Amino acid sequence: MKIAVVGGGIGGLALALSLHRHGLECDVYEAAPEIRELGVGITLLPHAMRELAGLGLQQRIEALGIENLESVFFNRFGQFIYREPRGRHAGYAVPEVGIHRGKLHRVLHEAAVERLGPGRIHLNHRCVRVGQDDSAATVQFQDAGGAPLQPVRADVVVACDGVNSAVRRQLYPDEKLAFAGINTWRGVTVRPPILSGKSYLRIGSIETGKMVIYPIADDVDGKGNQLVNWVAEIRREGAPMNDWNKPGAPGDFNGIFRSWRFEWLDVPELIEGAQGIFEYPMVDRDPVARWTFGRVTLLGDAAHPMYPRGSNGSAQAIIDARVLAQQLAACHNGPAALSAYEGLRLAPTARIVETNRTVPPDFINIKVDELSGGKPFHHIDDLISQDELRRMSEEYKRIAGFALEPKY
Repeated sequence: MKIAVVGGGIGGLALALSLHRHGLECDVYEAAPEIRELGVGITLLPHAMRELAGLGLQQRIEALGIENLESVFFNRFGQFIYREPRGRHAGYAVPEVGIHRGKLHRVLHEAAVERLGPGRIHLNHRCVRVGQDDSAATVQFQDAGGAPLQPVRADVVVACDGVNSAVRRQLYPDEKLAFAGINTWRGVTVRPPILSGKSYLRIGSIETGKMVIYPIADDVDGKGNQLVNWVAEIRREGAPMNDWNKPGAPGDFNGIFRSWRFEWLDVPELIEGAQGIFEYPMVDRDPVARWTFGRVTLLGDAAHPMYPRGSNGSAQAIIDARVLAQQLAACHNGPAALSAYEGLRLAPTARIVETNRTVPPDFINIKVDELSGGKPFHHIDDLISQDELRRMSEEYKRIAGFALEPKY
């Protein structure tokens, strides 16, 4: 079976490695002319790390990131709301790891080159269209300059080309991004460790401004400072959508956080000290009725783009990769394998898309703000019990597929 993987990001490379694990060959076609360590931080939750460990990558990833000890929630006044252990500290078999997205991508890329061979990874191939007939599918490519490249024929084509997938756009030409006025700004700052130095922090809520903060590299300067990843998230009625291609600036958003100076963290200082700031819109797409069309299917953000909350987008892409590889290995009929994969993954990922919109992990902070009227409180137990907050956290884990004893 000849398999073409369109997109060499996290999902596409995870699929290539999963296929190789089952003795199946594929070729990966990536639009970027070269592989560079781009982006900011990413958190690998236990269900993502379980998949990556199965691909033999856990040791490499742990060496490049920081294992999370705890997740801690605060309101915008710096008051403690809830704390829970994470990863191995919570009883999982694998860790929860914060890492630079570019470093994770490089680990996957290097492993794919090692195992598949350099001739199987094709850079500077931007997919512009996929066609198919009774015997095969044909992928049309252009290089970065827009020049056409040799078409590729394959038994099946898997589109792993992200939220702005060219293949999905061909299948759903009238579809629009779903934007509800939430924009984000992301950066990394070199600074001393915060709290335990292994803490994943959620502060505030989208209604009044929210920050997600966690370390992704230790002792980056020989002085004990960490590389700390942060995301500012703000909902503004009628706000235009941020531009993926435009660098961010503190003046675009830091006014909301000007008073966020706590004993344990100075948020304005964190923002001002960033090495660089990127702006992104908080967008997803409505779940669709099908991903598979004959010999073509979608995977990861091309299939189920979701709000980047709860670190779940990459995890679901990596799970997609394992499930699809299993189906292709078990079935010699490519289209039938693609349909079986869709049957296993479409409904669960649609539930996560909806949950990330309505009851995300930081719903804890939203709920507490509602109970306190958006004002400081005397003690969190006066508003809600820790048991109830724990129940809310566990419910999200169950829907997202990484409850401590999940059913797979």
